[in-house]
Amino acid sequence: MCSLLSRVAVCGGTHGNELAGVYLVRERLKRRADGTEPVSVVTVMSNPRAVQLCVRYVETDLNRYHQKQGNISETSPYEMIRSQELNALLGPKGSAQAVDLLCDLHNTTANTGLCLITYSDCDWICLHICKHLQARTNTSCAGYVHFDIPLNEAYSLDSVGKHGFAMEIGPQPHSVVRSVIFSAMQEGVQLMMDWICQFNSGTLFEGGWVDVYTMVKNIDYPRDSETHVITAAVHPNLQDRDFCLLHPGDPMFLSFSGETLRYKGKEALYPFFINEGAYYEKGIALSLARKRRVEIPSVRSETLR
Repeated sequence: MCSLLSRVAVCGGTHGNELAGVYLVRERLKRRADGTEPVSVVTVMSNPRAVQLCVRYVETDLNRYHQKQGNISETSPYEMIRSQELNALLGPKGSAQAVDLLCDLHNTTANTGLCLITYSDCDWICLHICKHLQARTNTSCAGYVHFDIPLNEAYSLDSVGKHGFAMEIGPQPHSVVRSVIFSAMQEGVQLMMDWICQFNSGTLFEGGWVDVYTMVKNIDYPRDSETHVITAAVHPNLQDRDFCLLHPGDPMFLSFSGETLRYKGKEALYPFFINEGAYYEKGIALSLARKRRVEIPSVRSETLR
């Protein structure tokens, strides 16, 4: 038996130029008071200043400040202050008062399709929602991405809830909204809400298997040893092949002088966030993950006790 999901948060605009989430939250805010939601849903525009300016962030990345809260002052970056406001609204993180489920909406320039990103590979609620999406969405759903980080070190907004994930959908350029991506996100959120309603009503969800991609490492672009300027782009054979197996020796980069640079790893891994536009500043060309099938048990809410 699992506890009811009585309070759910849907957040968008954590990155102010990821517009599918921004516009979906705006649409939800228009109808939040009409009483049509069967569960209590808190809809939040996470970073309103960045949304207004249509930039990823104003001073620093809001989605990197949700560890245990520290001291702030008048000179603290806006996003650090905003993270504490969100923690007070949706948490506090790690407390009994935190929302039961937090879904944070994101877009990527990478060809990921729809995936859920979280910090636990044994959160049966999140894994069942992923299984539900895979069975019913009309969008390519790669599955479940697991960042193997202790919850007290988890840095993104979704970690504030008792259960939480980022719903990531791409490809979509930043500062642009594509109708097909907006519709995919809208469908994903609706399917999530449908699952929550069924769960809270006592429906038994049978167990099964979910593919989990556990992040292993990030790969930077090749760079000039003196200037640190990148010297190669993602190879055409790798571009847009998120969650397709990359073998040792496969082309990874094409240098600006025309040389093919190959993957030198010792094991085949699954690349994702390939050539993500926002990660140039972070020194990340792509991330690599191991894939495994995780068996999940049947779940039912405590409502029938």
